[in-house]
Amino acid sequence: MTVEIEYEAKRRLELPYETIINDVIEEAMDYEDCPYEAEVSVTLTDNEAIREINREHRGIDSPTDVLSFPMVDYERPADFDGLEDRAEDYFNPETGELMLGDIVVSVDKVEEQAEKYGHSRERELAFLVAHSMLHLFGYDHMEEEERLLMEKKQEEILERRGYRR
Repeated sequence: MTVEIEYEAKRRLELPYETIINDVIEEAMDYEDCPYEAEVSVTLTDNEAIREINREHRGIDSPTDVLSFPMVDYERPADFDGLEDRAEDYFNPETGELMLGDIVVSVDKVEEQAEKYGHSRERELAFLVAHSMLHLFGYDHMEEEERLLMEKKQEEILERRGYRR
């Protein structure tokens, strides 16, 4: 598994963010029974930069906590069948790894939301990465049923690694 982490924010998160990110990505991969080695890119940025990205890609001119950019088109969420048939689209030719996609996290929102929800910054970062990983596996939360499923999966991923409220 390859996890590329870029830290672009001026504010430093005084926590073991690399360990948390790798831990949650690994757990999400195991939880969804991903049969491949995979690569994920994670960028830690600030509210202003994520606001720009949000405006550019979603037409929403405000900062958000996390953005997900999946690279795989699934028939159904986390359905890995048939991906090898389109290997040139989904697998890195140099490493053979499944290219899941990109995650962008606002460190400002990690701080703000941890305080707002009354839990640790570690738990908030872990939550945002778990949430984003589920998007990279094709899950969404536009409908109530989808939202409930994602919430259940997020909590189970976090619980399995000990990230509790």
